[in-house]
Amino acid sequence: MKMVSFDDALQDLGHNMSVYVQGIAMTPTALLEALSERCRCLSGVRLYHIHLEGPTPHLDAGLAGKLHDISWFVGRNTRDAVNRGAADHLPLFLSDIPRFIEQQMALDYALIQVSPPDKYGYVSLGTSVEAALSAIKRARTVVAQVNPQVPRVRGAAEVPASAITWGVWHEAPLHTMPTPPRDAVTSQIAAYVAELVPDRATLQLGIGAIPNAVLEALRNHRDLGIHSEMISDGIQPLMESGVITGRYKAVDVGLVVATFAFGSARFYGFLNENPAISLRSVDYTNDTAVIRRHPRMISINSAIEVDVTGQVAAESVGTRVVSGVGGQMDFVRGASLAPDGLSIIALPSRTRDGKPRIVPTLHPGAAVTTTRNHVQYVVTEYGSVNLHGLTLRERVRALIGLAHPADRDALERYAKDAWFL
Repeated sequence: MKMVSFDDALQDLGHNMSVYVQGIAMTPTALLEALSERCRCLSGVRLYHIHLEGPTPHLDAGLAGKLHDISWFVGRNTRDAVNRGAADHLPLFLSDIPRFIEQQMALDYALIQVSPPDKYGYVSLGTSVEAALSAIKRARTVVAQVNPQVPRVRGAAEVPASAITWGVWHEAPLHTMPTPPRDAVTSQIAAYVAELVPDRATLQLGIGAIPNAVLEALRNHRDLGIHSEMISDGIQPLMESGVITGRYKAVDVGLVVATFAFGSARFYGFLNENPAISLRSVDYTNDTAVIRRHPRMISINSAIEVDVTGQVAAESVGTRVVSGVGGQMDFVRGASLAPDGLSIIALPSRTRDGKPRIVPTLHPGAAVTTTRNHVQYVVTEYGSVNLHGLTLRERVRALIGLAHPADRDALERYAKDAWFL
């Protein structure tokens, strides 16, 4: 890896090239800014990423036709651009992205962020491995934003500096996630979810207030393990108190395994040189064949809405894209096939502005993230129900019982009109 200026690192970028950008907390914002400036005199450059955090200079209106954003998972900072046609969403299971990059992409540049090299000549990808390893392997030119504030995280996050073409020095804090809001509804949902989790279980948790509340509700459990797409602050107190040990995992015994971490600066410090943390490529963490090997594998995810037959929408509200499929289906399927495993979809019965989330039918045009054939447990603040093995009529009755009381009469009327009841 040779250290150069930002301009020199991007000097070979030309028209109609494809660029991969590492994301989440490791989004190399300074490189994005330099790339955006470089593209003002180019056209047709395509920027691929899973999910970016922080500023999005590449979405400037003046770059239309010059630099085009394509995301596998739509975040808050790209959502508006995607839904007005100024950027694109590429639907794909996260577990499939490394193979897609290696087999189907002609990748010209990979933009990543790393720690400085250690005495052995290795840098760390920090808190986000995701598909970066495949991008590094596939790209003609790899440019790394070298940042001494990047924690050295173990596992596949460590790569030889010789794999990087150019390095540019830029010291800055990593992107962090604000503490999700907590309320009585979230706490009640977490309590119901915790009742479904046995000791010695291996957990996958999504992002947001409910997963964090679930972890807090598990503080009296024993010998839990983690095999997840992501990890955040909630695991730290459980590791420090001995609740999370990984002792009974079938693979990666004793290790907390994920493909990225997103949380506070304090949490990133906890990850630094921690031998119990192992970040891997997303085609490993989200591989159903790996997930299903863990006894008592429990997947815990959320949704935008669930219809009365059990269809789960977690990507869009109607045709409006909100996020992406992510790894929900990978873990729902993997957990359901594991010995004594189960999957949980947990959500409040209503949105913050009072709209139902247990609905007669999904919004027209909504993407079905998890089919009703795959769903097992659904949890709201009004309880939990296992839909697996229930008929359509039985599902409708069960899910009406999880809806907000003020919404149940309308659901009953719909169900009778649709001949479910």
